[in-house]
Amino acid sequence: MTRPPTIYSLAADLGVHASTVSRAFSRPELITPEIRDRVLARAAEVGYRPNQAARSLVTGRNAAIGLVLPDIENPFFPPLVRATQAASSGAGRRVILSDGEMRPDRELELSAELAEHVDGLLIASPLNTPAALREATGGTPVVLINRRSSGFSSVIVDNSAALRDAAQELTARGHRRIAFLGGPDDSWTAARRATAIRRWSSSDADVVQVGGFDASYDGGRRAAEALAHSGATAGIAFDDLMACGVLAGLAEHGISVPRDFSLIGCDDVLISRVLTPPLTTIAAPIEELGRLAVETLDELITTPDRPSRSRTLRGALVVRASIGPPPRRLRTFLS
Repeated sequence: MTRPPTIYSLAADLGVHASTVSRAFSRPELITPEIRDRVLARAAEVGYRPNQAARSLVTGRNAAIGLVLPDIENPFFPPLVRATQAASSGAGRRVILSDGEMRPDRELELSAELAEHVDGLLIASPLNTPAALREATGGTPVVLINRRSSGFSSVIVDNSAALRDAAQELTARGHRRIAFLGGPDDSWTAARRATAIRRWSSSDADVVQVGGFDASYDGGRRAAEALAHSGATAGIAFDDLMACGVLAGLAEHGISVPRDFSLIGCDDVLISRVLTPPLTTIAAPIEELGRLAVETLDELITTPDRPSRSRTLRGALVVRASIGPPPRRLRTFLS
């Protein structure tokens, strides 16, 4: 019985190293077109198909990319994972997922470990400085998701215009004091959203920042308590998960949304659509974010000398039932 061709038998037949055969299939830009064509033509003649395990042994890599998340429990990230997997599968790569557990040291540890075994890295909402990330990942291609940083390619969602739309929507409904419930103090995204709100100006309404808070349900509950003395009749939360906690915290004090307080979230994750009331929010194009991140990383993998670039997507306001006119009488936790 004839044995099927292997990467080693094909290499011997062609008089090249096994790594050259592997590169013809996985990294053709690293060999000359003439050698690539010879390898592919002979492989077709003998019926050779690249074996994933063999490629891994030769190259030390796995035709895979790494995806490092800051918090796998945050509902923003599961659809991002799904989108990156779909895009990577189309490019012939797997996605190796790691959770940084909201710990900068863990994020660096995982990034350094993955960088040794994958073709490239996606790091979502990184917690570390660019210098620390660069040292951890060495020369491995890296794309940052939702953080722009000099020297790195990135794909971000810019919600600045949508946040202004949210404030204007509340103002049009009669609100004159709006609270922005800020995210974590060390979050690049939280800082950008706070800046966008501060830059919005209207002669009809004031926007005050309350917090930062953790981007979590418990962070939202703490934000609800902090609203007690803000004098605001409406609020815009850093993200939908925080808004869920705000909604619960307000309800515990008998404050109804939207009868007594109008609430807007950010990201349009699944839970925002099934809350009571359904949450007005700023929709992030998460599927497109994942697809573009993989596409940008693939460009860096196949063209190592390609300069870094940043790509920007836009969020959009989605109006649901969690906003209305201000109450006739301001309700507070003390009233």
